[in-house]
Amino acid sequence: MAHSPIKTCVLGVGLAGLTFHVPFVLALPELFTLTAVLERNPQNPGGKVQQRFGVTTKIHRTVEEVVNDPEIELVIVGTPNDTHYPFAKAALEAGKHVLVDKPVTETVKEANELAAIAKAKGLVLYGYQNRRWDSDHLALKRLLSLPSSSPLSLGNLLEFESHYDRYRAGIRSSWKDSAGAVYDLGSHLLDQALKLFGRPAQITAFIQNIRGVTKPEVDDIFTIYLHHNPGTLFPNQFTVLLRSHILSVKSPQLRYAVRGTKGMFTKYGLDTQEEQLKAMSSVSSILEPSYGLEPESIYGIVENIADDGVTITQTTWPSDAPGQYIGLFKNLAGAIRNNEELEVKWAETTQVIEMIELAYKSSAAGRTLEVSKV
Repeated sequence: MAHSPIKTCVLGVGLAGLTFHVPFVLALPELFTLTAVLERNPQNPGGKVQQRFGVTTKIHRTVEEVVNDPEIELVIVGTPNDTHYPFAKAALEAGKHVLVDKPVTETVKEANELAAIAKAKGLVLYGYQNRRWDSDHLALKRLLSLPSSSPLSLGNLLEFESHYDRYRAGIRSSWKDSAGAVYDLGSHLLDQALKLFGRPAQITAFIQNIRGVTKPEVDDIFTIYLHHNPGTLFPNQFTVLLRSHILSVKSPQLRYAVRGTKGMFTKYGLDTQEEQLKAMSSVSSILEPSYGLEPESIYGIVENIADDGVTITQTTWPSDAPGQYIGLFKNLAGAIRNNEELEVKWAETTQVIEMIELAYKSSAAGRTLEVSKV
């Protein structure tokens, strides 16, 4: 049975709205209709969406107008972090499905409250963890799924290192400069690690403001260790190291370094989708075969130790499956119209917020903290 497209409103027409949300809504007209956007101070009658994409849509200036619009079925929250909870709550209480950009909320308490409202009203509540669809992450998952008998297997994992580093000495005129690196980039790194390896036993974090160019309490670098005890999943002690440094002079930057008893995987450079989305002249580019493809120059390298314990062989591990953020939107539509299972479950995004809260506590206390079992 064919369903009508989901009438959608995107809150915010900054980087998140114009780069990560509106293009996919427009690129999937069989699944979504861009019914409205929230833009408080449009500089022209059509606002930023018309200026960027040549599309005319309804412009609401307040959240109250959005939630009182009976046409809107789905609200996508792409506004500053501290608005995610109140805006999502208002939309849910008005009977609308909600997609919330990361970090979904600032506290676990807020995330749990939103979950309770969505459940009571039978609504879809979805966390925007798009980086699960990065090309390099998909390549990494494929590598880690190899059987131990494969000559390219890394063996038993010992350490997983994941980075989002950059060099940025100054600040941007953006609300993100007051959000903190852990909530911004740490949300991605934690989500990927938790999805791959599950809940850790302990957490240790070092969180700082190294540049001193914003408020002292606004962090711009972090190192977070997730400690996994030996058990069924890991025969040995296993450590996850998540890191973001704002003054990293390197090109391309390190993305992954994964060490195992039989080999190591190293990957430099980032998924290409964000830069493609910023530069594309038409949203139809999202559907082209070249979208999301990584250049071969930043493919990963697998190094394996031979049986002699001395010889090391190197093999290129391609990111040959293109990045596909569009998969998140297809799943979201399927969940709303066909009750499909969510690929990003709200409990998983809530666990990310839990780890962020623990990371800040660990850093402030200067010690390792235990992570409660679920």
